Amino acid sequence: MIYEKLSAVQQALKAPKDQFNDFGKYHFRSAESILEAVKPLLKANGLVLLLSDEMEETGGRVYVHATAELIDLNNEHISVHAYAREEESKKGMDASQVTGAASSYARKYALNGLFCIDDNKDSDFTNRNEETEPDLTRIKKEDFPYCAVCGARLPDKVHKFSLSKYGRPLCMECQKKEK
Repeated sequence: MIYEKLSAVQQALKAPKDQFNDFGKYHFRSAESILEAVKPLLKANGLVLLLSDEMEETGGRVYVHATAELIDLNNEHISVHAYAREEESKKGMDASQVTGAASSYARKYALNGLFCIDDNKDSDFTNRNEETEPDLTRIKKEDFPYCAVCGARLPDKVHKFSLSKYGRPLCMECQKKEK
């Protein structure tokens, strides 16, 4: 069953904060760091990971909607979604670099959700860059885990309960279907 394989990967995965931001003086992990750490575990468990992005416009702002999808050899799959808003402009970056940065950020949080990587203490969550205010709307949206079946955002209590009772993150509706 794919959930057993995912659980094995989640338990074995070690994705240290191997990057350092000199300006903000903090350590962090990137999507690339997570991918490097998870690839051998995916192979050992007969899993394939696919990442994809879609652009969505809401309220005149562009968001990158990233999906991390895990597939096993029986074609069972689990997907997790995350969003990151493109900056209107970013000093020293052209438009494609701004989109790429938003894509990397959204993919990182989709991977965090899929593999249960807690980044609450990361500077991504607490950094207060003097040049721009933090995007608290984005942080709140991405700070929650997602249902393994339907992708709905889970409140902390629902997430903890579903892990203890069902061994995976499930929203209330999907928990009802498990009974």
